[in-house]
Amino acid sequence: MLDKLLATACLTVLTAGVAFADDHGDMAGDPEKGERTFRKCMACHAVGEDAKVKTGPVLNGIVGKDIASTEDFDYSDALMELEGEWTPEALAGFLEKPRDYASGTKMSFAGLRKEDERADVIAYLAQFNADGTMEGM
Repeated sequence: MLDKLLATACLTVLTAGVAFADDHGDMAGDPEKGERTFRKCMACHAVGEDAKVKTGPVLNGIVGKDIASTEDFDYSDALMELEGEWTPEALAGFLEKPRDYASGTKMSFAGLRKEDERADVIAYLAQFNADGTMEGM
């Protein structure tokens, strides 16, 4: 009886883990692909230790950062009015179609239509600490 109960409990935990991975797997991107896709963003944004504000803010440490909180950048009212932080989900929504996510944003980029490209860029950006160093380095 105890063996069956333990086996059922283990199976339940394993099934829940697989279901969680299936539900959240779309947010797991490839940072190497994201670096290539990020080249589309480099005219306006920068990352890394020597990053400087351009037309858009520096994106070091953006994942988990409060929205519209980069110093030395003049954000649009549309972004200033948004509350919360740049979670992977919020970034994905913004990157899909910035002007729909924050009507009135200054960002002229049309967006990344492909979900995998958005996930890849987010995975790439997530590697950067606020000071521009890369995670684990």
